[in-house]
Amino acid sequence: MTALHTLLLLLVALAIPGVINRTRACLAGRRGIRFLQHLYDLRLRLRKGAVYSTATTALFRTTPSVYLGAAIVASLMIPIGDLRPAISFDGDFVCMAYLLALGRLALVLAAMDTGSAFEGMGASREALYGALVEPALMLVAGTLALATGCTSLARIFDPATLPGARYTIVLLLTTYILLKIVFTESGRVPVDDPRTHLELTMIHEVMCLDYCGVDLAMIQLAGWLKTAIFSLLAADTLAATFCLRWWAAAPLAVALTGLSVGVVESTQARNKLVRNTIFILTIVALAALAFFTGYLLQLNIGLA
Repeated sequence: MTALHTLLLLLVALAIPGVINRTRACLAGRRGIRFLQHLYDLRLRLRKGAVYSTATTALFRTTPSVYLGAAIVASLMIPIGDLRPAISFDGDFVCMAYLLALGRLALVLAAMDTGSAFEGMGASREALYGALVEPALMLVAGTLALATGCTSLARIFDPATLPGARYTIVLLLTTYILLKIVFTESGRVPVDDPRTHLELTMIHEVMCLDYCGVDLAMIQLAGWLKTAIFSLLAADTLAATFCLRWWAAAPLAVALTGLSVGVVESTQARNKLVRNTIFILTIVALAALAFFTGYLLQLNIGLA
């Protein structure tokens, strides 16, 4: 079962970028690139060597490995429907969140290590958005723990511990919050635009300007895994309301994120930087509302 979990996780991570590209192309009325074009690009980068500036230290060189390693370990804690993850223990949601924070910290420090003003600017924005979205993640963890009485992701999404129908609204709101977090953590419109090359408006991409070849490939793969992590959490939460099975959760994760991101990027413009803070704080407010509602339901207090 561990091998099946790992295979499905990898397939979800690699399929989401393709669905996003195809959705954007269909909505724009054009043919678009191949579904697997991002994998061909990844293969090209893996074949290339890395070039390092003389101004950087060993920190810059080891960051891609740390970033990818943290994403891999964190992804192994995420269940896929009723399919148990490879790593599971009480409080693993918190460990998963801070593993991703470790990867973000390493990337921020590497950007500052280059001595570039542009990369330092992107690093400060990434640190700010990461600090703002972290309370939302913890509130989501608290909401799921309240609804199920468990603190392990594998037990939270175990069919035997699923909450009753009265938690349906809470689970749907939590799914919406996790989808919003996907846009922030993966650097997608309206928070960021991975296709832009204007340093003054870039956030995540500007921190990777000095990376190339295999290092850039590892960073991109880690980003796909991060997107898959939050997509699977959203799919698991939504599937918990009607059909918590691995064969339903994995396609649901691809469809939820792929279609949502594709539609948003085709119909909306990127936010001004000053509005991103409001966007993320809105996510935190919604997470607090979901947690408070779940707490009232836990106490059997009517909401009418």
